[in-house]
Amino acid sequence: CDPERNGSLLFVVHMIQMLISNSRCKLICACRQALEEYAEAMEELAFKLLELIARSLGLRPDRLHGFFKDQTTFIRLNHYPPCPSPDLALGVGRHKDAGALTILYQDDVGGLDVRRRSDGEWVRVRPVPDSYVINVGDIIQVWSNDRYESAEHRVSVNSEKERFSMPYFFNPGSDAMVEPLEEMVSDERPARYDAYNWGNFFSTRKNSNFRKLDVENVQIAHFRKDRP
Repeated sequence: CDPERNGSLLFVVHMIQMLISNSRCKLICACRQALEEYAEAMEELAFKLLELIARSLGLRPDRLHGFFKDQTTFIRLNHYPPCPSPDLALGVGRHKDAGALTILYQDDVGGLDVRRRSDGEWVRVRPVPDSYVINVGDIIQVWSNDRYESAEHRVSVNSEKERFSMPYFFNPGSDAMVEPLEEMVSDERPARYDAYNWGNFFSTRKNSNFRKLDVENVQIAHFRKDRP
């Protein structure tokens, strides 16, 4: 055993570890900066979409802005590895997004399916280069008193290719009370939902992720006034 040689080896190993650590740190910092810039751009887009929705409902453009102070918005980075038996597995099961809006960037592999309301069939959303898929969430459905409807969707895996996607979930503050807007309610069209707290609703949904539940997870249908 040569102490001098062992000391040199330890020094080389230490230098390699430092280089790896520094490279990892630089990569993480670069990734964080890119995601922060992306989040800022998505937030700007989300508010523009929110204004368009408000206009379509006959509301002033900034009518919904106040709900998004101290927002609970987040980005998710999804990776779906290839699966040799895609008919036996799902990337994400059928669901509706609980928040206000989802802005989805997906690669060219595809895999997002939307359930067609007319016949219940699942329809593949064809990826369009340099574009986003916009999902209206449950909150918009409640605010609009069912004038908008959130889309039921799922993600299917590919047998040969991996898939990447980046959904941006635009959500209000945790103290927001969600109920039909007063402008959307009339004698001819009474409120169809009871009010619920978004923070409590969101926490219940989030805490039950990836668990097998004995009962259905909380849904806006549980707050419908005409629920049996």
